[in-house]
Amino acid sequence: MNPLLVESALPDFENITIDHFEPALEQVLADNRQLVDNLVESGASTWDSLVYPIESSDDRLNNIWSIVSHFNSVLNSEELREIYKRLISKLTDYQTEIGQNVKLYEAYKRLSESDAFQDLNQAQQQSINHILRSFKLSGVALPEAQKQQYSELKQKLSALSNRFSENVLDATQAWTKLFKKKSDLPGLPESTLQLLASLAKEHGHKEGYLVTLDAPSFVPVMTYCEDAKLRELVYEAYITRASEHGPNAGEWDNSQNIHDTLCARQALAKLLGFENYSERSLATKMAGSVNEVVDFLEQLADKAIDVAKTEFKALEAFAKAEDDLEDINVWDTTFYTEKLRQQRFDISQEELKPYFPTPVVLQGMFDVVEKLLSVQVTVRPEITTWHDDVSYYSISSDGQEIAGFYLDLYARKNKRGGAWMADCRTRRRLSDSELQLPVAFLVCNFTPPVDGDASLLTHNEVTTLFHEFGHGLHHMLTKVEVAGVSGIAGVPWDVVELPSQFLENWCWQEESISMISRHHETGESLPKTLLDKMLAAKHFQSGMLMVRQVEFAMFDFLLHRDFCETGNTDVLALLDEVRNKVSVKKPPEYSRFSHAFTHIFSGGYAAGYYSYKWAEVLAADAFSRFEEEGIFNPKTGQDYKQAILEVGGSIDAMDMFVNFRGRKPSVDPLLRQAGIES
Repeated sequence: MNPLLVESALPDFENITIDHFEPALEQVLADNRQLVDNLVESGASTWDSLVYPIESSDDRLNNIWSIVSHFNSVLNSEELREIYKRLISKLTDYQTEIGQNVKLYEAYKRLSESDAFQDLNQAQQQSINHILRSFKLSGVALPEAQKQQYSELKQKLSALSNRFSENVLDATQAWTKLFKKKSDLPGLPESTLQLLASLAKEHGHKEGYLVTLDAPSFVPVMTYCEDAKLRELVYEAYITRASEHGPNAGEWDNSQNIHDTLCARQALAKLLGFENYSERSLATKMAGSVNEVVDFLEQLADKAIDVAKTEFKALEAFAKAEDDLEDINVWDTTFYTEKLRQQRFDISQEELKPYFPTPVVLQGMFDVVEKLLSVQVTVRPEITTWHDDVSYYSISSDGQEIAGFYLDLYARKNKRGGAWMADCRTRRRLSDSELQLPVAFLVCNFTPPVDGDASLLTHNEVTTLFHEFGHGLHHMLTKVEVAGVSGIAGVPWDVVELPSQFLENWCWQEESISMISRHHETGESLPKTLLDKMLAAKHFQSGMLMVRQVEFAMFDFLLHRDFCETGNTDVLALLDEVRNKVSVKKPPEYSRFSHAFTHIFSGGYAAGYYSYKWAEVLAADAFSRFEEEGIFNPKTGQDYKQAILEVGGSIDAMDMFVNFRGRKPSVDPLLRQAGIES
C-alpha cells in the first residue's frame, strides 16, 4: 500500500519515498474528480452533503501535496525536480478545473442563499464565503474561450515559479571559493572558520576553508571579513545570482522568467476584470485598495528616510575615521555597521552567540510560550522524520495533546535557503468523536553543529526562530474545526505575519531573555552588562532597516501595479526609481537583486511583500497591550490566544484585531518600537 494513501495522524516518513508521489497524487485527483461529478449530479447543496465531503477530499489531497512540496524544498534532487514539475502541472490543471466548475459553484451559491446557511456556525459560513470568492477569482464566470486562457496562464505561472526557485537554488549552490589558510580570511570568527573547514571537507577537499553563498557562510563574511576585495567578490557572486551578470553569468538567468511572470500575472488580472495584478492581489487581503497600500508605504518612508540618511552619514563618517574610506560601498556597509555597533555599544552578534546555544534557546522559547499561552511543548524522539537533524515535538494544553510540529533547523546541501513554516496537517473535525490535530513544518537554515559542539545562534537567528514559531502557533493553536478557515487558512496574507512578528518581541524583554540564554560552556545566563548593551543597540540603524524593507515592498507593489504586458516596463529601471526615493546607498549597476527575489516570484508574496510592514503595525500595536499590562500577564496572554490565534480565518481580520486591542490599529507603536518618532 502506498504510504501516502494511508490516512494517518502523521506521515510515515520511514517508508515514504519520492516514487510514491506520482501514483498517490494521480489516485487522489481521480477520486476527487469522481466525487465532484457525483455530488453535482446528485444535486447536493447542504453542508453535510456537499461541503464536508469536498473538504475531506481536499484535505486528503493537501496531506499528500504538503509532503511533495516539503520534500522539494528540503530534499531537492534532479529526480525529484522532474517528478515535481509533472505533479505541479497536474495539480494546477485540477485546481483550475474545479475552480471553473459552474455546476459546483451554483451548488455552493444555492447553499449560501438558503435558510440552512443561517444555521451554520461562523466558521462554516466564512468558509463558504471564501469558497465562493475563490470560484470568482478562478474565472468561473468567464466565457469558455477565456476560461481556457485562464487555465493556460495558471499553468504557465506555475512552471515559471518553479523554474525561478530552481534557478536561485542552483545559482546559490554553484558558487564556492576555497581558501587554504585562515590568514586568507582575516577577521572571521573562529566559529565561522570551523564551519568553513567543515564545508570544505563536505565538498571533498582534504583541507582549507570553503566559502559558499548560503547564509551561515555569506553573512559572517560580509559582517567580519577585513579584506574588502574578498567582501566585494562574495557580494558580487551573491547579488548576481540567477542573472546575466556575475561569475555564473547567464547559466541560470531569471531575466526572461521575470518578464514572462509579470506578463502572465497582468494578463490574468485583466482577464478577471482587475486593472492590474496589485489590485487582484488585494482581493484576498485586509488592505482595501491599491492607493491605501501605496499611501501606507509612503507614510513609512516619510517617517524613516531622514532618520536613515542621518544613520548612513554617521556610518560614512565612521568608515572615514576608521580606515580613511572616502566612499563606502554596498559590500562595506554590513562590515562597518558591525564595527560601529561594537564601538558605540561595545557589543557584537559574535559576542552574544556563546549565550545562545540552540538547545537552550529552544527550551527557553518553549518555556516562554508555556508561560505566555499556557501550552506545553514536548520532544517526541520516537517519531520518525526525513533527516537525522529533524525532530518532532507535540504541543499539549491541560494535559491533552492538541498539535505537533517537525523542526528542521540547519542548513545543508539541496535544501532551499531561508526560513519558513508550512502546514503538514490542518485541524478539522473528522467525525463526532474524532478530530484531526494540526501539524506544522518549521524550517530554518542555521549553522549546523560542528565537531559535536552545540550550534550557537546569533541574536538575529534567535529572532528568526521565534518568528517562525509564531507562525507555527497560529497554525497549531487554532480552535476552528473547518479546514478552509482553520489556523492560517483563510487569514488575509497581510495579516498572516502578525503572530510571527508579535512573538519576536519576547527576544527583547529582560525577563524572557533570561529564559532563552545560557553560556554554552559556563551555564551562565546573559550578564546584565551584555543585556543592557544589547537593548541599547536595539534601535541601531532602525531607520535604514525600515527604508530597506519599504524599498522591497514598494518595488514589488508598483511593479505589479504598473507593469505593461506589451513589454515596455524596465524592471531594473523601476527598482532604480524606487531606490532614488527610499534608499540611502544604491548598489552597483550589476546588482540583480530582483533575480533572486523568491518571495515575489516563487514564494506567494507577489504584490504582497508590503504585508510584512502592514502586519508589523498590527503586531507592534498588539504587543503594546502587553507593555501596558505585563509581558507575561496571564489574562492578556489568554485574550491574545483566544482573540487572535484560536479564531484562524473564521472572522474578519479587523474585527479580530479590535476584539483583542479594543480599537483599530495605530502605526505609532511600530514607530516607537523602531525608535522613530511618530
